Order: sequence, then C-alpha cells, then structure tokens
Amino acid sequence: MIRVLVVEDQSAVRAGLVLILDSAPDIEVVAEAADGERAVALARELRPDVVLMDVRMPRLDGVSATRLVVGEGLADVLVLTTFDLDEYVFGALRAGAAGFLLKNTEAAALIDAVRTVAAGEGVVAPAVTRRLIAEFAARPAPGPAADPAVLRELTRREREVLSCLGEGLSNAAIGGRLDMAEATVKTHVSRLLAKLGLRSRVQAAVLARELDV
Repeated sequence: MIRVLVVEDQSAVRAGLVLILDSAPDIEVVAEAADGERAVALARELRPDVVLMDVRMPRLDGVSATRLVVGEGLADVLVLTTFDLDEYVFGALRAGAAGFLLKNTEAAALIDAVRTVAAGEGVVAPAVTRRLIAEFAARPAPGPAADPAVLRELTRREREVLSCLGEGLSNAAIGGRLDMAEATVKTHVSRLLAKLGLRSRVQAAVLARELDV
C-alpha cells in the first residue's frame, strides 16, 4: 500500500485530491495538511511514501517544505501546481522534488504519477517536460555539480544513463534503449545520484542538459 500525505491549502481542492487517491486500491491517504509547517510535522510523524505538495501556501511554502522533507529523507515529494514556470517550481525541483504535475491533471494520471514516484522514478507533466528542463537548465546559479569534472566520477554506463535521464526517459525506456534490465537501470540511477550529490532524477536530468551529456 502506498501511503500518501496530501498538502493543499484550498480545502475543496484538497478534498478532491483525497477522493481521487482513495479511489485507488493500492493508495492510502494517511493525512492532510493545509500549510507547509503542518506538512513537515506530519511527514516527520507518519513517514509517508509520497507527499503530494502544493506550492503556494501560508506559514511555510511548498518549496521550503519540500527542502525539509527531502533533506531529512522523510518521503518523496510530488509537487502539484499551476504551470507558469515561476521560481516556486524551479525552487521545488532544486529542493529535490521527484517531479511535478499540473493541477488540471486527470485523475488517472495523478494516480499513476503517485505510483511512479513511490516506485522511485521521477514525474514531470508530459506536455512540458522538455520545456521545463531546458528553461531550468538555462537559469543562472547552477549547483556545484554542474562542473563538467564531476562526470569523471561516473562510469561509461552511468554517463549513458545520465544522458537518457536528460531526455526525460523512464527506467523502462532507458532499459530498452541501453539493453538493460529495469532493475539494473535503477541501480545505475541510484549510484550516479550518490556520486553527483543529487537528490532526485529530475535534478540529474537538469544536470545532463546543463553539461550537454
């Protein structure tokens, strides 16, 4: 069972999200929060598998809450927001969010996204994946890992996987392209994230674009 914490400051929207997620037989909404401070407290207490995180909230915004949740290893974070490529979205990805969806995402896609994140993969709204990564990579202030020298830490196969992440490919798609089992891909992704000091595969995708891997 995938345990989810739903964080959204608008009660009607939050109720709708809970209703959708609870309709899935393998997903359980373990708690709800209307602000970032409460979200972090509940994540510490309950250790959910996934936090579905709103961005603009009172008391503590979703970016700061994501940074705390991911930094403390409490859960994977899936950001749910309107899409305007503002600093909130970029900040959430830099903070280590596993990805983000639009608030107009269909119910089935939302459920699939939660399952994907719970399985250790990243999710970015399909219609904007390439645009998001390209614009994010073009922003100033890249992290220290953006130094091309960091690639020396990677094996040839890990660099190939990193390149695929830069294209937004799933583990299954990477396995198909590189003729590897999906479990092997997961291992390579985990290792390259650790070597590069990154928190999520989305950050790895951005780095791949920054360095033109």
